[in-house]
Amino acid sequence: MGRLHRLPVACLLPALLLLTAPLQAAEADCRVAVATRGVAETPVPPAAIAPGASGEDYRQRLRPTGFGWPRLDHWCVWVEPAATSGAGQRWDALWLGAVERALGQWQNELTITRVEDPAAAQVRILRRRPPLQRQASGRTRASHGRAELAVVEADRGAGWILEPQVQVLISPGQRPEATEATALHELGHAFGLWGHSDDPADAMAAVPGAQPVLALSQRDLATLRWLYAQPTRFGLPVLSAPASR
Repeated sequence: MGRLHRLPVACLLPALLLLTAPLQAAEADCRVAVATRGVAETPVPPAAIAPGASGEDYRQRLRPTGFGWPRLDHWCVWVEPAATSGAGQRWDALWLGAVERALGQWQNELTITRVEDPAAAQVRILRRRPPLQRQASGRTRASHGRAELAVVEADRGAGWILEPQVQVLISPGQRPEATEATALHELGHAFGLWGHSDDPADAMAAVPGAQPVLALSQRDLATLRWLYAQPTRFGLPVLSAPASR
């Protein structure tokens, strides 16, 4: 079973003192998965969603999975820990601090528990540069962050449930502000915002503006709140026949 994450005080940067508020939800809700199995999705057309009033959000730009909106009422999150010694310790701590600040923004809005065992998490955040991505044109595209979604059925000791599992890759070596903005954006995908805003002032903008966005905008928050008011099958027991990869 995962335990709430605590960092050694000696490794904390001053900015991390802002993150000492208690983590939400009970750690008992984050159980290690004893088994998982992949689910073959049925493709669905883009959701026909009317825009919010006066452009207050960008709900119409979100896309569901074949099983509906990939969101959970309670998320269990694992973050790759920083090195505690060696030449990379300082850079790892800078990366971790930036990711922690970004995660804290989402934690103000969602029920999130940090765990020490990645097997207990639906969202895993790795200190890793995403591989080059080949586009339809044949060109390759580099990025500093990427979120990858898989739909699975997981057995955490009380039967099979449908879960979104997300791997988030955040590149090391960026300036802390850039790392934080990247993490804020990619975590938005991880927590269900699978789409992009058309406003560079939003954390979920498809094209970032000149300055890194380090806080969720009112449009980000309105979209998130709309999403979490929608029904979903994720987090519910699986009643159908076993899935196949």
